[in-house]
Amino acid sequence: MDNLLERITIDSDICHGKPCIRGLRYPVEVMLELLGSGMSIEEILDDYEDLQ
Repeated sequence: MDNLLERITIDSDICHGKPCIRGLRYPVEVMLELLGSGMSIEEILDDYEDLQ
């Protein structure tokens, strides 16, 4: 779990200070909404190819 949390950053100059995926401007909130809408992790990774 700690390893996953290391991938999240909060910077007031990026995405209005919302938690984002480190090095990318993808808000964590958006990723969680995608999962909540029924998308699988594989589908999200296909749509966001720069995620690991």
